[in-house]
Amino acid sequence: MRITSQLICQAADDLKGFVGLNRKTGQYIVRFSEDSFGMDVADDGIMPASEFVWSPASGQTMTLKRESIQLLLDQHIDDRINITEPLRVYMQKREVPEIVAVRSLKD
Repeated sequence: MRITSQLICQAADDLKGFVGLNRKTGQYIVRFSEDSFGMDVADDGIMPASEFVWSPASGQTMTLKRESIQLLLDQHIDDRINITEPLRVYMQKREVPEIVAVRSLKD
């Protein structure tokens, strides 16, 4: 199977779960319900994992951040969070620049 940037972006958008920054520890944590974070994570700091891996670049573009994907990989819950082969390939190809894309909502 040939892995394209389109497949990688789709795999990023298919991530499951939520990410929040624990204010006490300064560590990002992953949960599978927005309600399961507790008092140490601000409600406005909880975001879907599929959004967490994207960072604003310039204009309307966003960058698919390897650092954020690595944080998810470090949780060792690949199946639950839906980390698939295209994202693994993206993480292995360090010589290739991070993907920069224009993201938009589908109808």
